[in-house]
Amino acid sequence: MPDALFVDVQRGSVHDGPGIRTTFFLKGCPLHCPWCHNPESQSPAVQLSFHASRCILCGACASVCPAAVHRLSEAEPRHRVAFSSCIRCGACVQVCPREALKLIGTKMDAQEALRIALRDLPFYRASGGGITLSGGEPLLWEEFTPAFLKLCRENRLHTCIEMSGAARRDVLLATIPWCDLYYFDWKISDPIKLRELTGADRTRILGNLDALLAAGSDVTLRCPLIPGINDSEDHFKGILDVIRTRPAIREVHLLPYHDFGVGKAANTGVVQTRYLRASREDLDGYETWFAAHNDTGAVISIQK
Repeated sequence: MPDALFVDVQRGSVHDGPGIRTTFFLKGCPLHCPWCHNPESQSPAVQLSFHASRCILCGACASVCPAAVHRLSEAEPRHRVAFSSCIRCGACVQVCPREALKLIGTKMDAQEALRIALRDLPFYRASGGGITLSGGEPLLWEEFTPAFLKLCRENRLHTCIEMSGAARRDVLLATIPWCDLYYFDWKISDPIKLRELTGADRTRILGNLDALLAAGSDVTLRCPLIPGINDSEDHFKGILDVIRTRPAIREVHLLPYHDFGVGKAANTGVVQTRYLRASREDLDGYETWFAAHNDTGAVISIQK
């Protein structure tokens, strides 16, 4: 049975598809969006995470680390972590008395994931929910993802994939028989800016989107809005252009930027750019613009 590496599993989720859901966050992404809300999911490998606020400077981690990753001193910060030297053995995690250290990335096969999903079957049935594969990019796990979705379908679970659009076409096509809903990212309309900031290829993304629609898949467009990056009228017009020429897209979600990823990135030794968060007035302005210019049949909503 194929397996995959997971960052987290969230039961009782209500933001990753219809109804009450179990969301599986897989590790690894082909893109490098500087505003990523889940930066700990970008690397496809296991990573060490250090939560400085929990550390009591006991030195247990340094005493067992074979790579001298942990360095305690009187200078600030008093506990330095050489993340690049970590061999991910987990010895420090096991001895930390305050759970200030953990390894991000748990391997699980499709049958194990299904057992977790089935724990909340009554809630799915009552709410119209199911399971969602998120990330990272779930389609990087080219054997696990179709196999797990197939198991879910066999157990009559509603399935959803949250995806970047940058996956390999053959892997994407392999999920179509087993996936009920695709949450498909549309990050930046300008192809040059998109490649520079994220590494994504607009042509590939549009090709994948069209492949899903040609197969009759249910697709919701998801558009993160990052002030100073893509909160422009040109991008908004680009969103409308995409759905205007693809009338099968009936729903668009505008997702305001939040800075939760900054702290999660710092825990793994990565400095992430902190962008300004949109104000309530900004969000109202986005909403007003789309209400005035949306000449498509799609419902465009913003999560405030």
